[in-house]
Amino acid sequence: MLPNKDDVIKAVTFKTSRSGGKGGQNVNKVSSKVELILNVNDAPFFTDAERLLLQDKLVHRLDLEGNLHVVSQEDRSQLMNKERTVVKLIALLKSALHVNKVRKPTKTPKSVIRKRLADKQSVAAKKEFRKRPQAD
Repeated sequence: MLPNKDDVIKAVTFKTSRSGGKGGQNVNKVSSKVELILNVNDAPFFTDAERLLLQDKLVHRLDLEGNLHVVSQEDRSQLMNKERTVVKLIALLKSALHVNKVRKPTKTPKSVIRKRLADKQSVAAKKEFRKRPQAD
């Protein structure tokens, strides 16, 4: 089950720092870069199976304590960056919790095989008629 925005905000911690990039003098004064930290093991809205799935799929994004870090510094506003980190986190969790359906291998029906072979024969016959007749 995917958590909603309010549950996520209750379970995460935010860290702010000065951002690089555009903003001029504003960059030097305001802490607009936001880092969202979610501890996957302590999050109350995941089941044990979901925790294992997240730890498996996000193994390269988790630190040693099992924290997931999401950073945003695109906007000049700290509030907008906070919103972006929450949206990024929900999208990341959604993609990580998605389980693909198991494909059931099927046999090609005999009618399809027959139709393909008949099509091949008709194309071969058409090309055969295009040839010049041989002189005996």
